[in-house]
Amino acid sequence: MSRSSLDAALDGLVASYGCGHPIDNLATHALPNRRAVIEAFVHLQHALFLGFFTTGRPDVGTLRYALAEHLLPARAILCAQVGRAAAWADRDLPASERRCEGWCADTVAGLFDQLPAIRELLRGDVDATFAHDPAAESVEEVVFSYPGIHALTAHRVAHALYQAGVPFVPRIIAEHAHARTGVDLHPGASIGERLCIDHGTGIVVGATSRIGHDVRIYQGVTLGAHSVDGAVPRERGSAPQRHPTIEDGVVIYAGATILGGTTVVGARSVIGGNVWLTRSVPPDSRILYRTPEIP
Repeated sequence: MSRSSLDAALDGLVASYGCGHPIDNLATHALPNRRAVIEAFVHLQHALFLGFFTTGRPDVGTLRYALAEHLLPARAILCAQVGRAAAWADRDLPASERRCEGWCADTVAGLFDQLPAIRELLRGDVDATFAHDPAAESVEEVVFSYPGIHALTAHRVAHALYQAGVPFVPRIIAEHAHARTGVDLHPGASIGERLCIDHGTGIVVGATSRIGHDVRIYQGVTLGAHSVDGAVPRERGSAPQRHPTIEDGVVIYAGATILGGTTVVGARSVIGGNVWLTRSVPPDSRILYRTPEIP
């Protein structure tokens, strides 16, 4: 590329920043740093599965130190990034109503208080995945290799931050996992214990979805919303449920699509592959796609 070509490209890019669109904003120093948020999540992931990510061999005597090597930088990064996210989200509020540095520190401390419970949830997810996939040779293989576990690790962390009202950061964590695994779990979705995500690619779980305990979801499943006319309500926590409720013990096979905030799939039901479901079904239902007749 010649210098004149580079200058022309620069001139065009500079001009494109004068259109007044939100993406033209140059105050991004005030926004959270995506790379830093992901770095913090990776530290937490390592702390949650220390034996699978460490290069050393921690034992009972060194475990506390090995965990602190991840939690200390994660805390520092998250306090800074949660602070930036809150400051940006609150920028139009009166100074007296903006979240302060203390709120950010307390929010991160609240997440850290939940780490043992998050680890227990992940233990259940790993056990459920191993139990329901005969192709899995070991629990260790599930932790190392299965995209569903990576996605659920991100979700369990992101959901805790989302519930605490943290802007930006939960979605950055969720979309990092989405990009790596093909599993799209919105951090607002409520997911119960012992979720088995098999294969995982193409799964979409919307923000107001509610998933019970002991559920199995296979690749290509969508828990989505009906299309709506007009503006979509955006008030976190106060908008009507737009995505379905999946009760305990439900199995949803590959390619099924379940839509709507009033749609409830009753406990222990089986939703077959490629089913399109927009209404509730009672517990113990078997909903199957009718095989087309081939002449």
